[in-house]
Amino acid sequence: MPGRSRTPRTGRSAAGAAPKPIGSARRAQMITTYGVGSMIAIEDASWIVAGLEDWRPNTEQQVYEPRLQRALGVDYLYLPPAESAHFTAGLRRFPEFYSCQGSGNCNLLQPYWKFRATGSDCPCGEGTLIPSRFVVACDDGHLNDFPYRAWIHRGAKSGPCDGDMRMITTGRTASLRSIQLVCGCGAKGSMEGAFRRSELRQLGIRCYGGRPWLRGAPKITGCERLPRTLQRGSSAAWFGIVRSSLAIPPWSTGLQRIIESRFEMWRGEDDATIERQAEKAKLVKGSVTAQHIIDAVRRREALEKGNPLPDQDLDLSLKREEYEQLCSPTVEEETDEKPDFECRPADAVPVPQLDQVMLVTRLREVRVLQSFTRVEPPGPADSESRRAALSAEETDWLPAMEVVGEGVFLRLSESRLAEWEARPEVQKRANGIIGNHQRLLDRRAEAAGKTAPVSSVTARSIMIHTLAHLLVNEWSLDSGYPASAMRERLYTSPDMAGILIYTATSDSAGSLGGIVRQGEPQRLERTLAAALQRAEWCSTDPLCMEADAAGADSLNLAACHACSLLPETSCEHNNTLLDRGLVLGWPAEPDSGFFS
Repeated sequence: MPGRSRTPRTGRSAAGAAPKPIGSARRAQMITTYGVGSMIAIEDASWIVAGLEDWRPNTEQQVYEPRLQRALGVDYLYLPPAESAHFTAGLRRFPEFYSCQGSGNCNLLQPYWKFRATGSDCPCGEGTLIPSRFVVACDDGHLNDFPYRAWIHRGAKSGPCDGDMRMITTGRTASLRSIQLVCGCGAKGSMEGAFRRSELRQLGIRCYGGRPWLRGAPKITGCERLPRTLQRGSSAAWFGIVRSSLAIPPWSTGLQRIIESRFEMWRGEDDATIERQAEKAKLVKGSVTAQHIIDAVRRREALEKGNPLPDQDLDLSLKREEYEQLCSPTVEEETDEKPDFECRPADAVPVPQLDQVMLVTRLREVRVLQSFTRVEPPGPADSESRRAALSAEETDWLPAMEVVGEGVFLRLSESRLAEWEARPEVQKRANGIIGNHQRLLDRRAEAAGKTAPVSSVTARSIMIHTLAHLLVNEWSLDSGYPASAMRERLYTSPDMAGILIYTATSDSAGSLGGIVRQGEPQRLERTLAAALQRAEWCSTDPLCMEADAAGADSLNLAACHACSLLPETSCEHNNTLLDRGLVLGWPAEPDSGFFS
């Protein structure tokens, strides 16, 4: 099954020899966890996933999503390589510094190649080589070994020397003070304070601009960003920038699926040639005629001539097209090939706060790794330099995963939303989160030397986002799917007000009907009431409900792990921009929630 396939990771091998697998990871992890530029521990070694030039994907395993390909400016999307000696993702050893740890008292700390130059792991012959726990990274995605030599000799008048360094762990405490560094010249010190930016600044340590995941790519000289010390297993060491879109009509129709692998060959060909080749490939069968094939090719040619999506509003542009489609039931085709997208209206809308309920009985989502950042998660105020390169040179492909599933789409009442948003007390409460979000954007923009965009957060977006979390938590109790198997997709711009809650897995287990059933009128009314009732009281109240700020960067109000937060894979905004008060009311204004 695709969802269980494993991806070999390879190191360097002799010229002409087959790559030697040294580890594995699931395909989906190559997009979300162990993508290009991330570090992975395999047995006693640490590696960094190499750039796309060192990947060997199976070009027969292509993912088709024309909207996303056009938006990202690539010709091809390939699945990450699966278990095979021929299709692999490359690895490079990182960090370079290793220390000898064992029963002896060697504790030598030096680059790995120096150990190997002796012909054995370590001259002492007793210890085990352990990769360095510490690295330094900057906001622009650069990554380097921790500057141990400069750190040991800080304050020394003569500066760093070339003596042998040793790392000794005393074990007396769990703090960094117990990790002692000693140089052959007699200089010594602990790792205490290494995580404070002020310490690195005082030492004059700047970013070295390292990009160890790229083959042959030089370091970026003159990087002005201050480096930050990280543990190599820290979540801040790699934040993947993953773009996703739903396959929607007309791209998702059964006929488009039939022609997708042959479209490039048929582009611009005359009708007779397409008909002849389609018949030869045995595509003309059942209810599918040659004219159906020709019409599908011509329609795709016309669609691809449309204007490309603007990069600055890529996600918004993709979602606006999806929103329009989710509000309209799909039309059946005259073909036996199942489409990637099917939705139909529910029999009734159970509550007045909703205008529409759509049952999405089939959907396909494509997720593409576009880039990554380090230290801070990506945001709208980021400069282009924050997006680290996936390859040393431009490529015409990106790694992607496709997942199938089902879901329920809820469109909220625009008239009720407009009336609710206009209330002064609602605006006042939402402005707390909006102000904090704007200050975060200003701070990020100032660091990037650019003008900050205006925050797009509104009372509407906070309330809709929180409602989605409450429903996911409730449906996880009622549908048979855990919360981690469900995802939210939010449509919250001024001209959109909807939520798609769906399952998306890499096999058909995401389409068993458990979520679609939640959209049935009686069940939806019951689960919505239960979700709201459960959210009225949190086990950490009154602290949770009465908090002036909560969450990362103070981007939440009444929201915590006991009431509103979800697994990170399920949330679009990393569990920020949430407030139960805007859904249900708060102590000072109990009747001001949208569902009060």
